[in-house]
Amino acid sequence: MKVQIINKSKHKLPNYETIASAGMDLRANITEAITLKPLERAIVKTGLFIALPVGFEAQVRPRSGLAAKKGITVLNAPGTVDADYRGEIGVILVNLSKDDFVINDGERIAQLVIAKHERADWEEVEVLSETDRGAGGFGSTGV
Repeated sequence: MKVQIINKSKHKLPNYETIASAGMDLRANITEAITLKPLERAIVKTGLFIALPVGFEAQVRPRSGLAAKKGITVLNAPGTVDADYRGEIGVILVNLSKDDFVINDGERIAQLVIAKHERADWEEVEVLSETDRGAGGFGSTGV
């Protein structure tokens, strides 16, 4: 699918690293390094602006390497870029580690997944159909 993009960053466009990759890495587009102290968060700009077709969203997700090795994740994961949003894509990063983390210009900070979605039309009813699970949640199906 074709997606219109404006790249105002100093970096190349996001791309799929392998033929089977679902996401493309987003890079920080900043004028000076940002230091995230433990439990601090910041919106890190990417310099990218997109126009998605209606029925699609762009999901901003954590990079597994940053999460596992450094404790850095996307706070509202996945963040959603709606089809009618035309502003700059920003990534809300949070430092869940006990160490400071420095974000440098051009660093890969998150990944972007383009996904199709549906819109729901609510149908109010008095009773829902029964299932084996019923109202059980939060661990009710075992470990």
